[in-house]
Order: sequence, then C-alpha cells, then structure tokens
Amino acid sequence: MTNQTLDLTRKLIEQPSVTPDDKGCQSIISKRLIPLGFTEEVISENGVTNTWLRKGSDAPVFCFAGHTDVVPTGPTSSWDTDPFVPTEREGNLFGRGAADMKTSLAAFVTSTERFLEKHTNHRGSICFLLTSDEEGPATSGTVKVVQALRERGETLDFCVVGEPTSVSTLGDTIKNGRRGSLTGILKIKGTQGHVAYPHLAANPIHLFSPALKELVSERWDEGNEYFPATTWQMANMNAGTGATNVIPGTLTAQFNFRFSTESTVEALKERVCEILDKHQLDYELEWVLSGNPFLTEKGQLVNAVTTAVKNVLGIDAELSTSGGTSDGRFIADICREVVELGPINASIHQANEHILVQDIERLSLTYENILVNLLA
Repeated sequence: MTNQTLDLTRKLIEQPSVTPDDKGCQSIISKRLIPLGFTEEVISENGVTNTWLRKGSDAPVFCFAGHTDVVPTGPTSSWDTDPFVPTEREGNLFGRGAADMKTSLAAFVTSTERFLEKHTNHRGSICFLLTSDEEGPATSGTVKVVQALRERGETLDFCVVGEPTSVSTLGDTIKNGRRGSLTGILKIKGTQGHVAYPHLAANPIHLFSPALKELVSERWDEGNEYFPATTWQMANMNAGTGATNVIPGTLTAQFNFRFSTESTVEALKERVCEILDKHQLDYELEWVLSGNPFLTEKGQLVNAVTTAVKNVLGIDAELSTSGGTSDGRFIADICREVVELGPINASIHQANEHILVQDIERLSLTYENILVNLLA
C-alpha cells in the first residue's frame, strides 16, 4: 500500500500530456474508480478532455479537482533525465508534472480507495473533476464541466483542488482563495506627424503619460483579512513606426488588475474610464475577465484541511490567497467552500521538476484524513 501512490504518479508522468492533450491520463484514473462505484461522464471539446466522476447522490458532496495537462518541457537538454521518464534520485522523483500536478491526482485516487475500504457506510458523495485545459487558455476545461453541472442543478459542498500550494514544507500553505484577474487592452488615439512639426501632430505617448502616472499611483482598495490590496500593472505598451522622425498616431497598451473581493469588475472598469476621461483622451478600451476572486473563509472545509495537515504532517498550515489564478475560480460558482492543497511548488514549470518521494504518500494520507473529517 505504501507504494501505490508512487506507482500511480509514475504511470501518470509517463503520459506526455502537454496541454491540452490528456494522453489517456483521465482514463487511467477512471479505471481505478469505476470498480469502486463511480459513474463516469466525459465532456470533450476543442481537443480538451474533461471527466466528471461521481459516487453517491446524497449531501454533502465532496469533490477532488485537478488537471492532467502539463506545460511544455522546454529544451530537453535542460533536463538531467527525460521529462516523461519518471526518475528517482537523491530522494526526489523527477518528471514533468511531478509537482504540478500528477502526484496530487494519484494521491486523490489512493486516498479515496483507502477511505472507501475503511468507511463503507460513509455519508455524502465523492466526486472527481478532471481537465486537460488548466495550463492552456482554460476555456474548454473545468469551466465547461461547471456549466454542465449548473445547467442540471448540481452543486458541490466542498472541493479540494490539488494545486501545488506548499512553499517550503508539504502542507505549510493552503490556498483558501485567489485574486481575480482583469485585463484591459487600451488604444490611445493621436495624430501622426513629423517630429520637426509637433504643432501639426498629437503624440499619444505624451497625451497618455499624465493618465498613466495617475493609474500607477491609484489605490484601488485596501484588501482585507485574506487578500492584499488590489494591484494594477502595465504589461505591454507599443507605439511608433520604428522611424526616429515620426510622431506616432496611436499607442496600444495592455494592463492587468489582480483584484480582491473588496473590488468588483464593474467598479474597476468605471474608475479606469474616469481617469482616462479626466485627461480628455480619445481612446478605445477592451476588457478581458479571466476570473473573479473567490474566498473560502474559516469553516467546515478549512477546518477539515488544517486539521488533516496537523494530524498527518504535524504542522500548522498558513492560509493564503497569493499567486495566480486557478480552476478554483470556476468551481466556486457552484461550490460553497473551495480550497487548494498540494505539493511544494518550487520546481513547477521548470526543467527538472520534482517532488520529494516521501511527500507522495504523505499527501495521499492527508487527503484521506480530509475525507475522514468531512464524510466519516
């Protein structure tokens, strides 16, 4: 039993499931769970594979959620060993997806197998939500499963996402929320002309500069107990023809908000437009919302997860909302409590991605204890 999670992790790493290709990973998981009484529903779209597995029909409904896709390996010459040949050395397991997040998927499965064997009369239902579109655009993945569940009135009570949240030691950090992400694509209009005759032109770079200064210095909110203050960052800015003697006619810019639950999308949009209008700019502005913020305050799920970390790993986990977005932003639409817990994230998306071998079974035991705390 002590090697089952490691064996399954190795098997999943062997599948070169570079986003959005699942390469059969979800089928491997389904074949382990269907004999235990899980029903399987596959939702495929745009080359993405999604699988919804469920056992039981009663509340509370608990869900493990994760992704089978991985980021590209980059030059294989940067790796010490083949990224899709799981390799153990110096107490670590190396391979693409070892930390993000095939170990978590394997631990989901083995923790569930042990829990069901020990607790045949458990309460509630257990579900798995798997996608191969988390590392990509995330437009045909978890969001589509959530949409399908919502349309037929299905909701979840608790969800654990297996993202690699740990910083220095397994279990030291639990994500109980994530900031929202809102991108603005801005076009400032001026008048092109010769640099020697500026009175016949209108330089959009000069026109935008006072507004840019104000946007940079704006305090959007103060954050709260769980979230830092909302941030605004310029990501790209382009203007000019490449010639040194031409005043550009337009400036294009991209900026991004990472925002807390203290701000709304509409309020942020309105304040940006107020600043641009204040400076009498002629502009076009397109918005792209990647996800709203979500937050799970201290309650049943947070208590169950922190207790499991303490029971199995012997440490007090810290709650955090730092980092980028995750599929938790979609799941929160139909689930009242969502948290993320997974391996140490120091090597994710890097060459020689790895996880401590000893952490693989410890993560499975932690997930099992979460199930015990909520459903036993």
